Amino acid sequence: MLKGTLCIVRHLTAADLNTYIALINDLPARSEFFSMQFKSPEVMRRDFLQTGFVTEDSELFLIEDHAQQIIGTITHFKSRTPACREIGYRLFDPRWGGRGYTTEATRLVIDYLFNAYPYHRLELLMDPQNTASERIAQKNGFTEEGVKRQAFFINGSMRDVKMYSLLRPEWQARSR
Repeated sequence: MLKGTLCIVRHLTAADLNTYIALINDLPARSEFFSMQFKSPEVMRRDFLQTGFVTEDSELFLIEDHAQQIIGTITHFKSRTPACREIGYRLFDPRWGGRGYTTEATRLVIDYLFNAYPYHRLELLMDPQNTASERIAQKNGFTEEGVKRQAFFINGSMRDVKMYSLLRPEWQARSR
């Protein structure tokens, strides 16, 4: 469990599973930046029973406010090279946006990844129109690297992707 001043980042438990499935499949709560595909509850239950959503390839955390309400998820997963990891996040309701939850959850996961693993580089990828995600990257010390043209297929169209990265030496300099 990772504790911040605004939120807690923790693994999913069996008691959370039905709530998580309902939240992850709540299509009206998704912004334009997320796919409108449902995830099969049966497959999600099976995967949770097999791995707890924690494997060498990825690790899923819940973002919880201090009232113990699940407000979002944050994950890290395999990127292009073994020295690299990508972070992804999502709030389940736009009302929780702009309060610093995702910025703090991202900082907690960054610190966890650099303290617990030998990763050298962390990445955030986002739609260039997603200014909230861009602010999260900037507040956490990530550097914009550029745009990958039409790299994501979301909701029936190809979308550009803006890439940000944070290197271990940058994180270490910031942590001093």
